[in-house]
Amino acid sequence: MSQNPPNLRPDLAHASVPETRREGQPTIGMVSLGCPKALVDSERILTRLRAEGYAISADYQGADAVIVNTCGFLDSAKAESLEAIGEALAQNGRVIVTGCLGADAGYITGAHPKVLAVTGPQQYEAVLDAVHGAVPPRPDPFIDLLPASAVSLTPRHYSYLKISEGCNHACKFCIIPDMRGRLVSRPAHAIVREAERLVAAGVRELLVISQDTSAYGLDLKHATDKGHRAHITDLARDLGSLGAWVRLHYVYPYPHVRDLIPLMAEGLVLPYLDIPFQHADPGVLKRMARPAAAAKTLDEIAAWRSLCPDITLRSTFIVGYPGETDAEFQVLLDWMDEAQLDRVGCFQFENVKGARANALPDHVAPEVKQERWERFMLKAQAISEAKLAAKVGRVLPVIVDAVDAEGATCRTMADAPEIDGNLFIDEGFEGLTPGDIVEVTVEEAGDYDLWGRL
Repeated sequence: MSQNPPNLRPDLAHASVPETRREGQPTIGMVSLGCPKALVDSERILTRLRAEGYAISADYQGADAVIVNTCGFLDSAKAESLEAIGEALAQNGRVIVTGCLGADAGYITGAHPKVLAVTGPQQYEAVLDAVHGAVPPRPDPFIDLLPASAVSLTPRHYSYLKISEGCNHACKFCIIPDMRGRLVSRPAHAIVREAERLVAAGVRELLVISQDTSAYGLDLKHATDKGHRAHITDLARDLGSLGAWVRLHYVYPYPHVRDLIPLMAEGLVLPYLDIPFQHADPGVLKRMARPAAAAKTLDEIAAWRSLCPDITLRSTFIVGYPGETDAEFQVLLDWMDEAQLDRVGCFQFENVKGARANALPDHVAPEVKQERWERFMLKAQAISEAKLAAKVGRVLPVIVDAVDAEGATCRTMADAPEIDGNLFIDEGFEGLTPGDIVEVTVEEAGDYDLWGRL
């Protein structure tokens, strides 16, 4: 349903839906853009529609209508969403829009007045109502309206597990709280029950996501319900008991995060933390309205590594934030030398409609942002190259993501799908299948990827 290569579109490449369609069965297509949290929303919508008797189409022509789940965080993401909506209108003509960009319905209808409906993020019932209006359900009472297995838009062996919605932070560059609201945590027992079902269905890796994983349960006052406490440490321990890999994303470096590290050292959850540091200079962090204790963060990182030497730290940063000086940017580079993070992403600051950062003085020129981004990524690449080179000769467990005629594409415990590196096996891979977890001897390292043998 996109002109992009299918393997770059998780909503198309990995959809686990029935291929057969009964005569007269209404059919819906889905284009899912943005972050893994939006992908989970898409899965929930499709699962509900499946339960109501709708079939799912993997192309425009086979669909009676198309849902486009949009991203609206950055201007570049908004442009991609509008382009996807336009493509769906051109190829199908009957389009329902939902997701973060849907919070600004006028922005969408101004560009594409022919869309059938626009709903905001997490408005599942409104999406279903729009689908019902565009393509009325025609359930078969002997087949449909039974509890359907969940629709998965990821490979069968891993799944995203969303534990909360919204965020209580007020970062000046971000409008997520405006679009998705304040923190709302799911009950711990419901999360564990979902995880149990996923593992029973063959999922080998659970990727825990939210807007602020560390704050999970704060709104519930960390209460215990049905034997499960709503606190990230307790939840991680409960999930780790299920026998699957458990990977934690979007973890803010609160003091209680240190309580997660022993669980990693014990092997209950993967030794991996995805932490959005965003910057290191205290002045920039203050202008972002984020905690400005970069030196203390270095102490925390050292403490984590002392408890779990194999821990992998991933983060994302923003360069060219309004007012960022050469000296402040150099503080970030020096901090990177100290922190030695394993996996790093970097974005150039963009104005986002509704963000308070837009009003800050001294915006950085585009060419300066580009130059700083290039310098930052060179630094990050050199650190990654050295860290991966140190793994040559080690025996590491890996999970197999794909196997074709040329080899097997795998990931180590240090690599999340889509955003981190891979380990490739070029020989003796014929007996492997996606989802296998095997031990591999690392033979070669590149800037971001590894090569090994069984």
